[in-house]
Amino acid sequence: MEQTHQAVEGAHAASGAGMPQLDISTFPNQIFWLLVALVVIYLVLSRIALPRIAAILSERQGTIAGDIAAAEDYKLKAKDAEAAYEKALADARAQAQKIVGETRAEIQKDLDAATAKADAEISKRAAESEAKIAEIRAGAVAAVEAVAKDTAEAIVAALGGKVDAEVVAAAVGARVKG
Repeated sequence: MEQTHQAVEGAHAASGAGMPQLDISTFPNQIFWLLVALVVIYLVLSRIALPRIAAILSERQGTIAGDIAAAEDYKLKAKDAEAAYEKALADARAQAQKIVGETRAEIQKDLDAATAKADAEISKRAAESEAKIAEIRAGAVAAVEAVAKDTAEAIVAALGGKVDAEVVAAAVGARVKG
């Protein structure tokens, strides 16, 4: 086993000490390939990747600007639609008020006509009632006069006096008239 270990150490000693990247004798070669790799990466990025990324960013910016412009346009259209809605609503309210006013005027006219008709009917009935009351009053006065004459004649006859129908009628008539 010791022989194997010595063989491995011998192989390491023959190849040099440490990692080959840290070997100073290979630095110029490594620096050359590092510069080549950086130049290739720079060229790939500057010629292929960065223009694509710039194009995508530009396209996104254009899309965003277009969307913002469309949103502003829709906002203006919405404001116009809202103004049109408010105007239509105001017109509808004005029309409704006009219709209410016309209907109120019609109802008032019908009510005035009905009131006038009712007043005429009441006046007619009141006149008829006054006539009936006057007729009843006249009939009652005549009945009272007749009863008063009959009563006066009966009282005079009961007291033993001579009944003169004309005198009794004149006395009752004078008394009834006031």
